[in-house]
Amino acid sequence: MTPPLVPVAHGSRDPRSAATVRGLVERVRAQAADVEVYESFLDLSEPRVTDVLRRLYAQGHRSAVVVPLLLGSAFHARVDLPALVAEVQGECPGFDVHVSDVLGVDAALEEVALDRLTGAGLGPGDGVVVSAVGSSNAGANAAVADLAARWEADLDLPVTEAFASAAQPDVPAAVARLRARGVRRVVVASWFLAPGLLPDRIAALAREADRGVFLAEPLGTDPRVAAAVLRRYHGAVLRVPAQQHDLPKVNSWS
Repeated sequence: MTPPLVPVAHGSRDPRSAATVRGLVERVRAQAADVEVYESFLDLSEPRVTDVLRRLYAQGHRSAVVVPLLLGSAFHARVDLPALVAEVQGECPGFDVHVSDVLGVDAALEEVALDRLTGAGLGPGDGVVVSAVGSSNAGANAAVADLAARWEADLDLPVTEAFASAAQPDVPAAVARLRARGVRRVVVASWFLAPGLLPDRIAALAREADRGVFLAEPLGTDPRVAAAVLRRYHGAVLRVPAQQHDLPKVNSWS
């Protein structure tokens, strides 16, 4: 057997967020029927990643692969998740938990986001705001800015980034940037995995700045997102010692 896959999302007080994550995990299961897959969350939603990992260990698993369902490599990926994994490994002797790369700025996810833009009514002469969470980590914000620059070149339209928190420009400033470049109609792209409080904040600010704004949906449960999760998983499995793959069959749990 290969190690179980534990996708971990941030978690949210908004139930739509957890529901979307669970829907995405169902897509992952459908694409990898030979892999045990257990959704988890860092905070605010259940089950917590630490509880999932402890339960897998109690069942006899001695390795697992955690895939962060995060679109940027910032505090949660660099600090929070490694600390939680270290906590579990300290309690569970011989349990090797391998954490994959974040989903990040993946070409397949860009495809999904661009399709969402088209679905929102993107047309010639429009301007695009790429909305993202924002971070105190400059590198994570720069990755979104690079994404916006790449889309501008590919779409041949004005594109700028905007952040929900912790970074600039915010949505009103981004809309003002586009207006200064002669854009009359603004479409907001969602660089978010799921609906929730921050995407709602983006939408509210966008409507305040421009009543006619068009809003694209988050990436959601698109099969291409599920395939990206599995690519991160398989990349991490390559780093798991072969002897750890030969685990006895254990009873699944829900």
